[in-house]
Amino acid sequence: MILILRRRKFSHGFRIIHAQSRTHANHKNRNRQYSEWVDMRELKFLDLRLLWELVKDSRRSDRQLAKILGTSQPTVTRRRGFLERELIDGYTAIPKWEKLGYEIFAMTFTKIKADIASKRRYDDVRKRGQEWLASQHRVVMAGGCRGFGVDSFMMSFHKSYSDYDEFMRNYRLELGDFIDDVQSVLVNLSGKELIKPLNLKYLAETR
Repeated sequence: MILILRRRKFSHGFRIIHAQSRTHANHKNRNRQYSEWVDMRELKFLDLRLLWELVKDSRRSDRQLAKILGTSQPTVTRRRGFLERELIDGYTAIPKWEKLGYEIFAMTFTKIKADIASKRRYDDVRKRGQEWLASQHRVVMAGGCRGFGVDSFMMSFHKSYSDYDEFMRNYRLELGDFIDDVQSVLVNLSGKELIKPLNLKYLAETR
């Protein structure tokens, strides 16, 4: 099981949203919304310990986590709820890719044509790219990037080279009119050169 963190909330702080907070009893029918930015240092130490325990293994029960952290199960349940609202985007599993038939992990880097720089064209291209990516379930992450003369990247899983080749053919057909160059790095998921498989637990071990 893998826990997915809200990346943007680790930059300088995180935002706590208090929605529909009750006002004084005389105005109990009126709700309000307010927010405040809180520095990461204002997180309770227990919150961070709990977060990294969840990163290591989110399958464990609140009772098991409480024993590890030296606190009560209700406390873990309460703080876990807070973390799930504010710092955790979700939970998922890390499969054994080769047993599911996935052979290739691809990192694709794209250089966009220079004439896309105008705001009108950029907005159009961005919208087309977002719509195409939304329909591509092989793609697990994508966005803009800087370096090595490229502008964007995407990361995807494929069951064979033929599957990858068809994916790239579709990519060029759909979006090729604003692509200047495409380069890919392919990883053999079942090969002996895969030394350290994907897992966020390593972050917890080096915090």
